Amino acid sequence: MENEDDLIKGFFKDLKRQDESLSIPKFPETKVKSFPWWIPMGIAASFILGAFLLFQRPEVPEAPADVIIISLQENENHEQEILIEEKAYIDIWESSTSSLLTEF
Repeated sequence: MENEDDLIKGFFKDLKRQDESLSIPKFPETKVKSFPWWIPMGIAASFILGAFLLFQRPEVPEAPADVIIISLQENENHEQEILIEEKAYIDIWESSTSSLLTEF
């Protein structure tokens, strides 16, 4: 058994020595084409910027602090008189459904 083991070890030692004397050819370097990542990033940035510009909420005008209401009314003598009232803007608010009742 030892004799067979020695033969096998010797065989592989010879193979290692032969491999060490072999010259290894140089492999040509291949250039890896890199994907231009800046193109999709630029497209995505354009879409995001366009979304911000297109979908901006319109500015809501500020309500005046005071409102002057001018109306005509008939008095007891069936004469028309002008009535001028000054109210805060919040006092004259009406819901959108109440305007449907008065208009139609």
